[in-house]
Amino acid sequence: MTFDLTEMLQDWDYKPGQVVARRFQGKDGEKIQLRVDLGILQMNVLGRPDGKKPMGHESWFHFYRKRSEQAPTSADGENPDFALGSEECGRLQQESIQYHHRYICFFQLKDYEAVERDCARNLEVFSFVDRFAESDDLSWSVVQFTPQLTMMRTRARGEACLGESDRDAALLAIEAGITELAEFYRDHEREELIEQSGEILSLRGWLDEIRRKPPQNEIERLRFALAEAIRIEDYETAAEVRDQLRKLQASET
Repeated sequence: MTFDLTEMLQDWDYKPGQVVARRFQGKDGEKIQLRVDLGILQMNVLGRPDGKKPMGHESWFHFYRKRSEQAPTSADGENPDFALGSEECGRLQQESIQYHHRYICFFQLKDYEAVERDCARNLEVFSFVDRFAESDDLSWSVVQFTPQLTMMRTRARGEACLGESDRDAALLAIEAGITELAEFYRDHEREELIEQSGEILSLRGWLDEIRRKPPQNEIERLRFALAEAIRIEDYETAAEVRDQLRKLQASET
């Protein structure tokens, strides 16, 4: 048995600035590998990416959530006897980074459903930290990564819609993501960051790009025409376009 990875790394070039990932079936389940500058990261497709089970649980998040549920509760349903200190928040943050690496790979592999799953998981963790962290500063040390996470989930939703030639749904998904990001900054009393947010600027740019881009096929063209007819309240044209769209979609199934 050799531990030298030289041959494997030579066969798989690292590309600076690009996410290069591959998916394969391992001995104990499906795996993902991510090529990085000094080697290769390998992750499980399901469960915690590194396959470990902290304290016998699926993840540290599952462990701490169970502890919070078992803590004595007051009449209003709060958990005054449970709190997350710096050690607990640090573990949850490091664990979330694993999921971050994985959903970046899923995005590159165009598995947008898996991106959605891992993003939803991390957002749930951030919400948990926001509720139970011992201090606002400790909470923000984790929650501050919510915008990047929201942007990735929005991009996955938009790309999934574009993959189905549904540009209108993609535009709605992107607009919803921008609104969600703005609400995040307002909820955390950082409204001044809205116009400075790189995530919001990125999504706005993508939104403009899609709007300027002409329809790519007949279904997309008809959907665009339908949306425009509804926008100008030309319901007679809208009905005609809708019938054409339904016939075309039926012929392709």
